[in-house]
Amino acid sequence: MSIWVVIAVVVFPFLAGAGPALAVTVLTAAGYHVHRSCRVLLSRTAATVPRPGGQGGDPAYRIYALRQIWRDWAALDRASRPVVVARAGAVRDWVGQRWRERPQVYFLFPLWLGVETGVVLGMVVLAFALAVSFAAYALVAGVALLVWLPCVLVLRGLDLAFTAAHRVLQVCQNADCYERLTLPEYACPSCGERHRRLRPNGDGAFRHVCVCGARLPTTILLGRYRLAGYCPGCGRPLSPRTGRARAEPLPFVGGPDAGKTTFMTLAIAALHAAVEANGGRASFVTRQDGLAFTRHRDEMRQGRVSKTPTPLPMAMTLDVSLPTGSRRGNRIMYLFDPSGEHYTGAAAVEAMGYLTHGERMVLVVDPFALPLVRGGLTTAERDMLTAAGVSFSSEDPADTFQRVRNELASRPGGGGQRRVAVVVSKADLLVRTGVGRGAGPGDGEVSGWLRTMGMGNMVRELSSTAGETRYLASGLPSDAVAVARLVAWLVDLPLAVPDELPEGRPVTADPRRPWRVSPRRDGLVPVGYVAARRAVLAVSILLPCALAAIAISALMSG
Repeated sequence: MSIWVVIAVVVFPFLAGAGPALAVTVLTAAGYHVHRSCRVLLSRTAATVPRPGGQGGDPAYRIYALRQIWRDWAALDRASRPVVVARAGAVRDWVGQRWRERPQVYFLFPLWLGVETGVVLGMVVLAFALAVSFAAYALVAGVALLVWLPCVLVLRGLDLAFTAAHRVLQVCQNADCYERLTLPEYACPSCGERHRRLRPNGDGAFRHVCVCGARLPTTILLGRYRLAGYCPGCGRPLSPRTGRARAEPLPFVGGPDAGKTTFMTLAIAALHAAVEANGGRASFVTRQDGLAFTRHRDEMRQGRVSKTPTPLPMAMTLDVSLPTGSRRGNRIMYLFDPSGEHYTGAAAVEAMGYLTHGERMVLVVDPFALPLVRGGLTTAERDMLTAAGVSFSSEDPADTFQRVRNELASRPGGGGQRRVAVVVSKADLLVRTGVGRGAGPGDGEVSGWLRTMGMGNMVRELSSTAGETRYLASGLPSDAVAVARLVAWLVDLPLAVPDELPEGRPVTADPRRPWRVSPRRDGLVPVGYVAARRAVLAVSILLPCALAAIAISALMSG
């Protein structure tokens, strides 16, 4: 048998079967794979995207490169691979069946063998192409993660640096909670879903995409404080700008009828007037606080102040902002004014958890609760005080102070205070008595008078345990300038208090600009998913084509 006969009978049918089978298998499978890729990766629907928020996670979409890219790959593999294998097997079976039906046509065997070989080679090529496609997915995922991870680290570092530089303290101001917060919960302004981990993480570096499609900022510097915050412990609302400005818990400590509410009202009015004189803003953040301040001020003008309710208080919140550009110009002041009965027992003092978080305190001393003062009053002076509505408390201010000091000392950090303001209340009546004529108004005069009245232990202990201590004698009408300077010093506000101040009347306002959101329609994936899917599609098509072109060029040049 000549070589030409072999070529005509064996080689030519083999090549005639192998070449088209290889081409048809590769082109058909590749075309179908590309078609299915377009169906999966160009889709904007959430058919293959699980709804976020399961298993205790936030109701936010994870970044595409972490999970969804592999879900899309699995969906594509499930849709295309069985079809490609089945079609290739159908071609092979069809040719084999024809050869078995007509064995007398001897040249069909080389043709069948060529088809089998072409299909096998086609499957090998497709396996390689599939590996290249998988590599394209891995390449896109790797590049995305390499961009995402440094962004997360940098943003977290900037957030930590901001909170450290501004000494930002986040605490819950709500009664019976007073928890110190690492990260509040934030509510989506579009759907109201709570996000417990709204920070740079696997849900996004710069933004988290809520289940409703709203994009939420992940750091304070990017505007996270503009969202409504909630305490993760009690679930109740937090003050606006929580995290943006330092929260300053400011407890007013004193026994029953010591004058805490009166001095707190005077302090708020004086501080507001001083802040406005410096071009700043001081406002209540809730309408209830504004109404309570107005009620207290009106009662003071009428010469009576209602007794503080006995349940543990929610803080009266005053948001202060100065146009100084200084980090010291922003404060969220939580003013705690509990009933004096809460300071008459160790268990009640222990329940006031906010005492642990603060570094500053106002001690309000009722001079007429001091035993030496009561013992030094004449009958005429007693009658004068009774006519003025002064009631003599049975709680010695020294006992109140020691009870609070012991509780603070038992807590982590020893309860040390950076600054303490000691206010002797009812000074307008005190100076009208013989025993109280040396009580003020200067800082040294007040502290010296307290020593002579049996409060020397308190004065000495404050001088050794508190960073700084100042004293003030306060009465009605008040010295608004002195009160404003004391409060500004206490909370470390850079205020230049003028020699005269108008009457301060804080208003209720939310100083934040609302965070604007644009939620997407139901059933659509985030825009980031759409962009990432298109990038994956482009790379998964271009990378195999580029490798094929390189291989063909190498073969032709060889």
